[in-house]
Amino acid sequence: MSEIQMPRLSDTMEEGVISTWVKQVGDKVASGDVLVEIETDKAVMEYEAYEDGYLVKQSVSEGDTVPIGAVIGVIGDSPDAVPEDSGSGGSEPAEEASGSAGAEEGASEPAEESAPAEAPAPSSGGGEDGPRPRTSPLARRLAREYGLDINSIQGSGPKGRIVRADIEAAAKDGAAREQAPAAPAAQESRPAPAAAPSAPAFDDGRASEELKVSNVRKVIARRLTESKQTVPHFYLRRTIDAEALKGFRGQINEQLASTGAKISFNDLIVKACATALKLHPSVNTSWVDDKLLQHHRINVGVAVAVDAGLVVPVLHDTDKATLSEISTRTRELAGKARDGKLKPQEMSGGTFSVSNLGMFGVDSFSAVINPPEAAILAVGAMRQEPVVVDGEVVVRNRISLELSVDHRAVDGAVGAAFLKDLAEILEEPMRIIL
Repeated sequence: MSEIQMPRLSDTMEEGVISTWVKQVGDKVASGDVLVEIETDKAVMEYEAYEDGYLVKQSVSEGDTVPIGAVIGVIGDSPDAVPEDSGSGGSEPAEEASGSAGAEEGASEPAEESAPAEAPAPSSGGGEDGPRPRTSPLARRLAREYGLDINSIQGSGPKGRIVRADIEAAAKDGAAREQAPAAPAAQESRPAPAAAPSAPAFDDGRASEELKVSNVRKVIARRLTESKQTVPHFYLRRTIDAEALKGFRGQINEQLASTGAKISFNDLIVKACATALKLHPSVNTSWVDDKLLQHHRINVGVAVAVDAGLVVPVLHDTDKATLSEISTRTRELAGKARDGKLKPQEMSGGTFSVSNLGMFGVDSFSAVINPPEAAILAVGAMRQEPVVVDGEVVVRNRISLELSVDHRAVDGAVGAAFLKDLAEILEEPMRIIL
């Protein structure tokens, strides 16, 4: 027997959601087979088996959230093997491992979790000797906290099991609420006070509907909040003349026409950033736990918008890659990001990021730093603007750049020098490939 534990599939992952069980209980498993698809803070990833055997237990149901290291299943030597702690119900998914609340409960109440559930107060619908409903320890605890009679709640889990969602739903709409929490024996004869009538829901006039929030969206919200609250951002802005860049891209794509490859402006900007980082290694750093880390590899992350939010696949050793390699790799990673198939190593190890909203016609914007990186470049749309050249007003293609910088790791003058050289590289694009 070997336990399958929730893996750490990204450097920022703290918990995961069981998206889909690819293997079912009793299925034969070979090393390298995909066991389960797990939704992390960045994408839905496939988790492969590391040994041969049979899946004999799914400890967590699809849709449940569990912390890193929690047991999500068991692999045995034969399809009839029964895990020691499962008895005859070894294949039944367990809800008590789901959610961060479940993790906290396991840490704070170990004795209670392993002990039989406290008998709930009798309800008007059944006697004390009636069958006890199938529940998880987490559901029992929440029922006690909300003052609910768990015997009168309809379970929606496997085999009618009462799960956390059932308790929260009952608490939300006021159904199945006890007249009073279970009282000590000395007070059993005291009549319970009548339940106060529930107040009607306040109508704010906005016709609001609560939407389901993915694990990816929750983590994005948390990490961006932490970034803005803990990272002292400062911003540097510069508009570049993109005439030479536009012409350079046209020449390259004409030469690559027979290969099918096509270079985008974003590919050129990513490569230019890598070139500028080689000139300014002090920007290729991170401030972590009061320590300044110097990165000797240049790994540029490219922000990609997906349905669940924003993910940043990473182009490792960007400074050593050719433009065609950057173009091909960026498209592969963007496709994987939209399909939710990015691997952990494809989203880890970034030292700098580029976020480009030019394709949406955005003139300029301020990007939030992606910790632990020290800077991120925001790229706006290319626009034709009147400018003065040699004393005459002419129309030129121009692009607005904005650099967000972590002031703990990079000083203002250092960031300004980096942006100056980056602008000059983009205005003299032959430097990108030299």
